[in-house]
Amino acid sequence: MKELYVEQIRERDQVDGQFLVREKITAMAKNGKPYLTLKLMDRSGEIEGRVWDRVEELSALFDKDDFVRVGGKASVYLGKMQLVVQRLEKIDEQAVDLGDYLPVSSRPVEEMLDELRQLVGSLQSPHFRQLMEAFLGDEEFVKLYAQAPAAKSIHHVYLGGLLEHSLAVAHLADDISCRYPGVQRDLLLTGALLHDIGKVAELSYERSFGYTDTGKLLGHIVIGVEMVEAKLRQLDDFPAASALLLKHLLLSHHGQYEFGSPKRPKTLEAVILNYLDDLDSKINGVRTHLEKEPDNGAAWSGYHRIYDRYFFKETGVQEATPVSEAPSMPQFASPAQEEKPEQAEKPEQAETVARRQSRPKARDRELRCSLADQLQEKNLNLFTQLDEGDN
Repeated sequence: MKELYVEQIRERDQVDGQFLVREKITAMAKNGKPYLTLKLMDRSGEIEGRVWDRVEELSALFDKDDFVRVGGKASVYLGKMQLVVQRLEKIDEQAVDLGDYLPVSSRPVEEMLDELRQLVGSLQSPHFRQLMEAFLGDEEFVKLYAQAPAAKSIHHVYLGGLLEHSLAVAHLADDISCRYPGVQRDLLLTGALLHDIGKVAELSYERSFGYTDTGKLLGHIVIGVEMVEAKLRQLDDFPAASALLLKHLLLSHHGQYEFGSPKRPKTLEAVILNYLDDLDSKINGVRTHLEKEPDNGAAWSGYHRIYDRYFFKETGVQEATPVSEAPSMPQFASPAQEEKPEQAEKPEQAETVARRQSRPKARDRELRCSLADQLQEKNLNLFTQLDEGDN
């Protein structure tokens, strides 16, 4: 049984733990000696491992995606925890629980499957309910649907993530259909539950998360449409128009061509599904990013490369001081107000000083002008430099 997790490792710890090798790279040091760089992971995170000694001997013991028992010392290098590996042995995969090494949804699988069955049972259309029951009756599909992550990165990147994401989108779709007349609820709900089913074959998740050859060549959208078509062939008299609209939901749910969508949404239900899918994905992505942040009291998160921004963590909010309680600003005498030793002024000097004092300074003149005075006779046409093609 696994006892030590990555999140528990601290600097200078003597580590003896079991991990999954997500990455294995052999490189050459400046002195000409080989070394190994490893990415060791479990469900709590990952840590970089370095093998400096006995490189060839230890490297021959394992491969990428193997489970290994590692002994070494933890240290911080360039702000990241690193493990200098001194001992390493391969572990029989039959002796490990995959849930200890890959992140898992916080929701119990059986709870989510019960929720799925309730949503299917709520479908009023006998055709869409029959289609969904055909998927639920496929034990192999249900097993993969409940186990697969929703993505390799960005959102719902954990076992059970695909089912969790699909249920969330379906509940949003159910709510939207009640609020907007004319929305075909059963079509939208079925599309929400099936929009990402191709990911059961697109992604690999028996070890670390990645893409299968099929996933790289076809992608989950095409795979999903093929899966729906295969089930439709098993049903009698499924309306061709309903099948067409359902396939369009799958083909267009990414919204834009540049986001990998073969078609753009061209029905009301397709537009809704596109936005709901994006909404749930982004909410989960941001929450996951914030949950991984260290508890250091900082008000802002680290930089999120995909979303190209920092996020406010709401832990460092400072209440504004009321004006009545604000400390008074210290008063400083200007150089002209500072006391100077009295000196006798010459008549011409006194006259010059008087003229200067009677003449307002340029800065004072600007401050005394109202906004209307300053804009008088100004050219306020902001578009004089634009060509017609810029509009």
